[in-house]
Amino acid sequence: MGIKSFFKNAFSDMKKSAKAQHEVDKANLNAAKAESKAQWEEAKAMGDPKRRDAVMQAQRDEQIAKAEERKAAAEARIAAAQNPKQ
Repeated sequence: MGIKSFFKNAFSDMKKSAKAQHEVDKANLNAAKAESKAQWEEAKAMGDPKRRDAVMQAQRDEQIAKAEERKAAAEARIAAAQNPKQ
């Protein structure tokens, strides 16, 4: 392999790498734009009292459901501790 072909291959590889990195950068930029818009829309929607109340109620319902699951798991552990297998 001559020096000419070495540099030809090296520059070709750099060109391919630059194109690939550009695609990655474009995808990351588009994702950041979409996330930013989503955050803006969510913040704007929270200005509506009815929407804010609905979101807050959904979060409270989720927290209650998780607490009930934890309570059930704790009760099962208590029952297992009180009635060891013989």
